Amino acid sequence: MYNTEYGYGIEVEGNFDDVVQQTIDALSNEGFGILSDIDVKATLRKKLDIDFRQYRILGACNPPYAHQALEMEIELGLLLPCNVIVYETEERKCRVVAVDPVKNLGIVGNKDLAPVAETIKQKMITVLESLEKRVPAGTQGGE
Repeated sequence: MYNTEYGYGIEVEGNFDDVVQQTIDALSNEGFGILSDIDVKATLRKKLDIDFRQYRILGACNPPYAHQALEMEIELGLLLPCNVIVYETEERKCRVVAVDPVKNLGIVGNKDLAPVAETIKQKMITVLESLEKRVPAGTQGGE
């Protein structure tokens, strides 16, 4: 697993659509539903006639935690849902990257949100770790 300035991710080998579905399944196992699914490649092709790499933005939401957080900070909806991206690298591997909810919600300045953000972060880490176990980089051929 690796960290970015505002998230953390993994790189795996496998068929892009399969990795997307495995990501959705892993999120579901941690109580997340998908509120939005943006196919960036298709959108850029349709709107700008640009050929872009495979890239999906999944808007994941865990309803009990979202409700709890909204009760503490009503305008928090500006930072929801928790985005998870799946994209294809130039080496034809897949990266799955989740937003870091601790950093994301930290901009609000409401210390009461910290436990919720930490719980969501741990759930996202569990999602990524489960994907690493399913399709670790270097163990499957590019299907």
